[in-house]
Amino acid sequence: MQHEKSLEFLQIAMKYLPEAKAELEKSGIKLSAESIQPFMNLFSTVMAEAYELGKSDAKSENE
Repeated sequence: MQHEKSLEFLQIAMKYLPEAKAELEKSGIKLSAESIQPFMNLFSTVMAEAYELGKSDAKSENE
């Protein structure tokens, strides 16, 4: 289950990557495949935690 969610989170990140890249480059920050990897890992961790929080909230609302 966690692996499936990680893939979904990465798909979401890739959807917005061109916009993020454009904004970073406007600020003078060059983005490469190597430099983005740590941020993708961080994004996946944040999204997994947010997913678990939402899941927990939904469960407590249904009780």
